[in-house]
Amino acid sequence: MRRHILVCLPLITLLSLFLSSSCQIDPQTQALLQFKAGLNDPLNHLASWTNATLPCHFFGVRCGDGSATVTEISLSTMNLSGGISPSVGALRDLTRLELDSNSLSGPVPPELGGCTQLRFLNLSCNVLSGELPDLSSLAALEVLDIASNGFTGRFPAWVGNLSALTTLSVGMNSYDQGETPPSIGNLKNLTYLYLAGSSLTGMMPDSIFRLTALETLDMSTNNLAGAIPAAIGNLRNLWKIELYKNNLTGELPPELGKLTKLREIDVSWNQLNGGIPAAFAALRGFTVIQLYHNNLSGPIPEEWGDLRSLTSFSIYENGFTGEFPANFGRFSPLNSVDISENGFTGPFPRFLCHGKNLQYLLALQNGFSGEFPEEYSACKSLQRFRINKNQFTGSLPEGLWGLPAATIIDVSDNGFTGTMSPLIGQAQNLNQLWLQNNNLGGAIPPEIGRLGQVQKLYLSNNSFSGSIPAEIGSLSQLTALHLEDNALTGALPADIGGCVRLVEIDVSRNALTGSVPASLSLLSSLNSLNLSHNQLAGAIPTSLQALKLSSVDFSSNRLTGNVPPGLLVITGDRPFAGNPGLCVDGRSELGGVCNVDGGHKGGLARRSAVLVPVLIAATLLLVAGILLVSYRSFKLEELSRRDLERGGCGQWKLESFHPLELDADEICGVGEESLIGSGGTGRVYRLQLKGRGGVVAVKRLWKGNAARVMAAEMAILGKVRHRNILKLHACLSLGELHFIVYEYMPRGNLHQALRREAKGSGRPELDWPRRCRIAHGAAKGLMYLHHDCTPAIIHRDIKSTNILLDEDYEAKIADFGIAKIAEDSSDSEFSCFAGTHGYLAPAGLLAQGDGEDGRVQLRRGAAGAGHRAEPDRPALRRGQGHRLLAVRQARRGEPRRRPGPARRGDGQGAGGHAQGAQDRRALHRQAPRWAADHEGRGEDAYRRRRGALQPARAAAGEDLQHQELPLNFWSRLCRLPTHGCFCSCIELRTVILLMSFVTEPTIGSCTCRYFVQL
Repeated sequence: MRRHILVCLPLITLLSLFLSSSCQIDPQTQALLQFKAGLNDPLNHLASWTNATLPCHFFGVRCGDGSATVTEISLSTMNLSGGISPSVGALRDLTRLELDSNSLSGPVPPELGGCTQLRFLNLSCNVLSGELPDLSSLAALEVLDIASNGFTGRFPAWVGNLSALTTLSVGMNSYDQGETPPSIGNLKNLTYLYLAGSSLTGMMPDSIFRLTALETLDMSTNNLAGAIPAAIGNLRNLWKIELYKNNLTGELPPELGKLTKLREIDVSWNQLNGGIPAAFAALRGFTVIQLYHNNLSGPIPEEWGDLRSLTSFSIYENGFTGEFPANFGRFSPLNSVDISENGFTGPFPRFLCHGKNLQYLLALQNGFSGEFPEEYSACKSLQRFRINKNQFTGSLPEGLWGLPAATIIDVSDNGFTGTMSPLIGQAQNLNQLWLQNNNLGGAIPPEIGRLGQVQKLYLSNNSFSGSIPAEIGSLSQLTALHLEDNALTGALPADIGGCVRLVEIDVSRNALTGSVPASLSLLSSLNSLNLSHNQLAGAIPTSLQALKLSSVDFSSNRLTGNVPPGLLVITGDRPFAGNPGLCVDGRSELGGVCNVDGGHKGGLARRSAVLVPVLIAATLLLVAGILLVSYRSFKLEELSRRDLERGGCGQWKLESFHPLELDADEICGVGEESLIGSGGTGRVYRLQLKGRGGVVAVKRLWKGNAARVMAAEMAILGKVRHRNILKLHACLSLGELHFIVYEYMPRGNLHQALRREAKGSGRPELDWPRRCRIAHGAAKGLMYLHHDCTPAIIHRDIKSTNILLDEDYEAKIADFGIAKIAEDSSDSEFSCFAGTHGYLAPAGLLAQGDGEDGRVQLRRGAAGAGHRAEPDRPALRRGQGHRLLAVRQARRGEPRRRPGPARRGDGQGAGGHAQGAQDRRALHRQAPRWAADHEGRGEDAYRRRRGALQPARAAAGEDLQHQELPLNFWSRLCRLPTHGCFCSCIELRTVILLMSFVTEPTIGSCTCRYFVQL
């Protein structure tokens, strides 16, 4: 026996050692699993990160050649949230860490400094916060990209110790104000420097101008002061300079002429003065020149007429004078030109569209004179064409009327003569036509009725004659019609009732005859109506009283009859003056007695003697009928209540959607003592279920539309599953009784939470981190509805009371009673407004018309007052904290591409090769050019001159579908310490601004640093 034990003992020992070794987790695996545990992965990209898989086979992980050592983690644009675990510091051999373009939050762990082999670190485009730890131990680091986060505290001056850096991108964060650290001048290998939006003050340090390898210098959107140092001429490798939106003064230094490799320069939105230095003008490689909104003066150099590569030229709001170079654009593939608001005189340059690539031509408010060049008739690429407020004369080139791609044509405030060409019908994309204050004549061509997209027609103060074409009634998108101060004759066409979106009509000071068309009463959106100073006759239709007019003018016509009393209430008597036959309370001309014969008076009295008793009797019958119906309804409800009390809930129809033990008797017996709220669709109760059912919310629907509301909720909430969409447990119905059971939200709705104070502190309950969490959750929910659901679901009533909060302040979108499924058919019910009275969800507004115009209007509301309402220019300004998220090429010599779907390069694996990483690394570097100025020209210039790519595909052969693109790439939150407000901005198919997050009366200072435009 003892001999057997001695023989088996070694075997037992070996077996125990084997089992103990097999139970031990590899340190790399343990570190990666801890890292995963701190993340939220809604798309389940990290499913392969398990104990059963070797770390080298984890999704997004790469090991060194021929070894099992983890060297790279690449998880860009994976829709990850949560925090960065300190366990990442245990991966000592890590050389590359890419976590950009996600929704990671919290601080950067100091343990990351233990990855001393790290050469590439990209944490950009997240919502990381706190003060950056000192990572100067990462001596091998070549690329550091932490831009577009929410880092606070002191600017990370320790970056000056990372002498191996070639790319430093730390901009667009919320650092404390301070001067640029001179230690950055130690980075002799630096080729890319991005310090935009870093709260930098003072002058540009001399040490930066010792970085002779530098190719890109971006210190935009700061508070830099003083002149641009002459030492900038030392940076002979520079090809891009971005210094816009600072407080720079003085003249452009002649030393800029030494930068022979310079391709792009943007010093706009400063206080620079003086002229263009001759040495600077002699540079030949420009592709982009942005000098707008300064005090620059003098002529534009003739040498710039010989440029061969220029695509974007924007110098508006300066004091440039003289004649514009005649050859400008003759040899360049110009895409955008904005020379507005200067003092240019003489003839207009002929060759701006010589390359057939010009899309944006803005030359308003100058002194150009003579005839407009015929060459632009062939400029079919033009999208925005504005030459208003000049001194042009003669006829417009006929081809300009039919520009097929134009959305805006504005030639107003000039001296143009001639007629409107029938070619206007070919401008199928035209959104706004501004012709006012010219000497145009002739008839308005009927072809104008083909402009199906037009929203604004301003033809006033010309010499148009003839009748208003009936085809104008085909303009279903038209919102403003201004034909005043012309010589139009004939009747106001009844077809105008087809312009169902009209808000303003002004046809005053013409020679119109006939009657006022009753079809005007069909224009439910009409707000202003001016028919004054014409020769209109007949009575004013009483149906016009149904319109919600705020301004009306029928004065100086030949109208007769009684003024509808509803119109008198709006503006009083004056808008009806100058109509001798018009009667107000039996008096004409607002003072004289109406000429009404005695027989007529007697007949009216006799009819009144009969009508009054009939009306009284009808009123009594109506009241009696209402009382009878109310009594019967009360008795039926009482019987239903007694049936419930006596016999329980009867034969209920129960539809269950989530596993939950529900008792119909328990639900329908909920009492008034449990009432927690009441809304437009019913009353909501809190119900503690028996057993382990927990707490639920029970909504008892009002009668009437209860079945429709329940059907809508079941059709949508019964099918969708998302952490930010309120969970529907069940629906119960019996006769006219309808109950809906939801998950219970202990924090109530956002409207209530915004107005509550934290217990005992006197401070608002929702601090900024909580608001950020709520906004992000709501954005995720909307993104899911719009892009992950097929077909898409449009809520149509997004507001603070329909965003509920759970115990952890996680947002849940609720109340889908009027939501719609976006079908492909054109006869959608979205053509009518829905939702809360007095409130309009922005998504609903934008669904009503052209998306571009809708965005302009929303942004104008969000940016506050004080901006000029020019037709094509959104109100938000660059430098107010906006941040356009777009991926761009960070290397010289690559083409600038417009935003569009892009993919990671073929054959790239999970670790990502250098090129794909470089594309993603540049995601944040788009400085806020979106809507750069009060007239929107910065938007045009920005889009033209910046390339953009969408997120790369997932690696390891796993292609992301369109609906799987990361939510944070479509929605981006912002925190603005200087304004103290939040916005959630989502550019899906519409722009949804969750303006409820601002409790002050105005949101004028609330803007978004992050803005998605894809």
